[in-house]
Amino acid sequence: MTKLSNYEPKNVLHYFEELTKIPRGSGNEKQVSDYLKKFAEDRNLEVIQDDVMNIIIKKPGSKGSEQKDAVILQGHMDMVNEKNNDSDHDFDKDALKLRVVEGNLYATGTTLGADNGIAVAYALAILDNAELIHPPLEVLITVEEETGMFGAASVLGEHFKGKKLVNIDSEEEGTFLVSCAGGARQTIKLPVTKKEAKSPAYHLQITGLKGGHSGMDIIKERGNSNVLLGRALQMLKDQVDFDLTDVKGGSKNNAIPREAEAIISSNTSLKELENFISTIESTLLAEINTQDPDFKLILKAINSEKEVYDDLTKSNIMNLLFLLPNGVTSMSQDMPGLVETSLNLGVVSENEDYLHIDFAVRSSVESKKELLLTKVKHLGETFGGEVIITSSYPAWQYEKDSELRDSFIKVYENKYNKSPKIEAIHAGLECGILAGRISGLDMISLGPNLYDVHTPNEHMDLQSVKNVYEFLLDVLKHLA
Repeated sequence: MTKLSNYEPKNVLHYFEELTKIPRGSGNEKQVSDYLKKFAEDRNLEVIQDDVMNIIIKKPGSKGSEQKDAVILQGHMDMVNEKNNDSDHDFDKDALKLRVVEGNLYATGTTLGADNGIAVAYALAILDNAELIHPPLEVLITVEEETGMFGAASVLGEHFKGKKLVNIDSEEEGTFLVSCAGGARQTIKLPVTKKEAKSPAYHLQITGLKGGHSGMDIIKERGNSNVLLGRALQMLKDQVDFDLTDVKGGSKNNAIPREAEAIISSNTSLKELENFISTIESTLLAEINTQDPDFKLILKAINSEKEVYDDLTKSNIMNLLFLLPNGVTSMSQDMPGLVETSLNLGVVSENEDYLHIDFAVRSSVESKKELLLTKVKHLGETFGGEVIITSSYPAWQYEKDSELRDSFIKVYENKYNKSPKIEAIHAGLECGILAGRISGLDMISLGPNLYDVHTPNEHMDLQSVKNVYEFLLDVLKHLA
């Protein structure tokens, strides 16, 4: 008996559990792509596996609906690999360890991958059921959504007949998304020069933050470990002299970082340093106590380092971490409560002779996205860095007229005797890119209740999974 065998819908959760056994971090999708290809071949369904490992599976319409307009069901196969510091999970080979708590599905110590494994599971369950009523279906499952939407950018429109696309990558039951922000990934590459270390060394670490999705959760103003580390180092600099090395934090630019660390070298006594760090911790905690009550700033004596950053490198790194923008920079003037423009200082890492600072920038206004990218570029270059945009994708613009949206609303109102929420989102969906790859698309996005995505606390409401699946089947029946 599997972890999910007692829950409905059994076919959906069966395929979701199968997916949790397959490594599918962004950039490592070949195994899951091959699994999907074999799934289709075993059922004599037409399948295309393109050069980048995107999968397209086609299923004819049910009896009497063979000539109806095709509908595209769309999601992505990759997931964000995040784990707790004390987890020994190996995302390249280990199955996720599932557990159900009060009707919610979690993975132990790691992300769950419901973003966007649940879309894949829905699609496989629908493809595998010959009893359903539906129009011709074209299932598109892309790769590398989480790291820049590279899979969607490689999709060829010639593979599709459908002009109605249902994206299954949103996270709130009863809310249909009709627009999303555009975004870009940006990196500052800062040269690092080192000198001989001459003082005792100490490990400085930030822990206890909640983190979250850099689009969906940015409005919650949760602590960003990289930003807080920059603050802490500047505050400490005002009190004592120290050298610096091994600055790092976060692992994904589209996840609000939860942990960061650095090594400092100083002739100041451990007791004095601990007193200063305690004061800094109290000051920072007072600012974020509501959002992140478990925040900790920890100092430990360690074996002395052989090398530390030279004075110019230290100054450049500390200035950048202190001055770079982060979080919400503007709110929408058209939709109250919707973030318009933001950025997330997601990753700080050292690679050979460079320190890399990675951002996810988002905006529903192209000019404001460009403004923020330009600000980061100028700041990075001011302190000696090379600044690179590694990916960029367009916003999904709201369409005043949409037959697909009208169908969703009609089915929802008939089923629940109330109206759904129709919203835009401050996060990137592949719809904006796909609109440029497949001409004439009418699109909408839905999904079950997901929480804390991109963090090890990610969880999925199993009752909501059932509700949304049944609703999706009703929509397909309506379109048949």
